[in-house]
Amino acid sequence: MSRFASYAEKYACLKMRREDGILEMRLHTDGGPLRWGLGPHGELPDAFADVARDRDNRVVILTGTGDEFSGIRASAGTRSLAQGITANAYDRVHWEGRALLMNLLSIEVPVISAINGPAWRHGEIPLLSDIVLASETAQFQDSAHFMSGMLPGDGMHIVMPLLMGLNRGRYFLLTGQTLSAQEALGLGLVNEVLPQDQVLARAWEHARLLAQKPTLLLRYTRLMFTEHLKKRMQDLLGYGLAMEGLALMEQLEPKG
Repeated sequence: MSRFASYAEKYACLKMRREDGILEMRLHTDGGPLRWGLGPHGELPDAFADVARDRDNRVVILTGTGDEFSGIRASAGTRSLAQGITANAYDRVHWEGRALLMNLLSIEVPVISAINGPAWRHGEIPLLSDIVLASETAQFQDSAHFMSGMLPGDGMHIVMPLLMGLNRGRYFLLTGQTLSAQEALGLGLVNEVLPQDQVLARAWEHARLLAQKPTLLLRYTRLMFTEHLKKRMQDLLGYGLAMEGLALMEQLEPKG
């Protein structure tokens, strides 16, 4: 088991506070909006595992910092990322990529996301929450993968077709489509759209109501909600990450 004091200040990409069993996890980079990289990619699997092992957590709120939930928008190509990649280096990406979502789904209490702005990278993380709240300024795009020369194999290939429907999900991933908060609401990706300054307060309102419920009711309801998702991840996530790595190797092949 984990204790809050042992992990509350452990992670550079997270600010955490807990009140009455409600744990708020706020993503950030140097106090500003989260910028994805090897740091968060390595820290978040361990952070989710710590949270999952702490039996004093009753509800979890996941949010971002400033005007964005996670950045950045699509970049031009991945050849620089591929430079110097080795089997052992990609093994780290493969392991962390599997642990990132599996450990998130291993949290055995309700998870609420308060999406405070655009989620350009790893939007599947907040969208896997049990209650999904979005700011009017929120937008969703898979900027890290197909449009930037990467195979969308680290969970987006599972989550987006599952949530949006197969054809809409494939279109979203292949075209780099950007969804507004209202479009996401219409597609069922989010549950409520609110002014930016009200999203986190609304998450706490939901959390306080949930936290009043009996402990096993909270835990077992979350377990019931996540078992199907974990099965899908177990079947397809490792394979998708392996294909992502293999496609990345193509970037190193000589041209001509």
